[in-house]
Amino acid sequence: MGIDMDMSTPEGWHAALAALAWQVDLGVTEVIGDAPVNAYVLPDKTKSAAPAAAVMPVLTPAARAEAEAGQSVAAAKIAAAAAGSVEALREALAAYDYCEVKRGARNLVFAGGRIGARVLVLGEAPGREEDLEGRPFAGQAGQLFDAMFAAIGLSRESPDTATGLYALCVMPWRPPGEREPTAEELAMMRPFVERHIELAAPDLIVAMGNAPCAMLLGAKAVLRLRGNWGEALGKPVMPMVTPRHLLRNTAQKREAWADLLAIKARLAR
Repeated sequence: MGIDMDMSTPEGWHAALAALAWQVDLGVTEVIGDAPVNAYVLPDKTKSAAPAAAVMPVLTPAARAEAEAGQSVAAAKIAAAAAGSVEALREALAAYDYCEVKRGARNLVFAGGRIGARVLVLGEAPGREEDLEGRPFAGQAGQLFDAMFAAIGLSRESPDTATGLYALCVMPWRPPGEREPTAEELAMMRPFVERHIELAAPDLIVAMGNAPCAMLLGAKAVLRLRGNWGEALGKPVMPMVTPRHLLRNTAQKREAWADLLAIKARLAR
């Protein structure tokens, strides 16, 4: 049975792309014919030209990157789906080696708080403090985070699911220079985040920052989205700005307080 190379179908296109990637991995750098060619012999123009053999183009760097990205996302989906518990998911993330950001991070920043809490907060990628402590929302921003949710009766330290709080990040490793995660990195981490939310089973989600909004709601403009309920994974989602943003823009604390009150009212239904 041969490979379907009908480029008009998605299956044929992906099969051809995979075949090209395989040839490049074997070390192919040039495409040649079935017989040697003497470049010094002029062609006989009186003879009818033989039909050109079908030549498969060499895989471009962009195409190869696309193929590799597809492999990394596929591997993430398999690893995440196989995790039957939060602890198993943590082990799956620790073993996942497709994300280059992992190699420069100090710690795996997995999650923190009361697993099973009614409210789950999905934050941005870890920063320096989170990387050092190995938990989401650390340092001065973490102190503000705790104070914000304590104002509506929620805490990461509470053992009760009704008053507890569970937090995780869009990716478990600190990007170099604390840059925003790329679209490719978010695509790799999405299966793990979705499985994490499924296992934690919150009543509602708080998407804190641009990257969480992009991952769950498909839009990065948190300043425009905040204050309006969305939906993802079958759960209500409230977009909010991050504590780090509020430390730099204290005038926006009023809007953040309004968002917290909206969360409190939603929980009281």
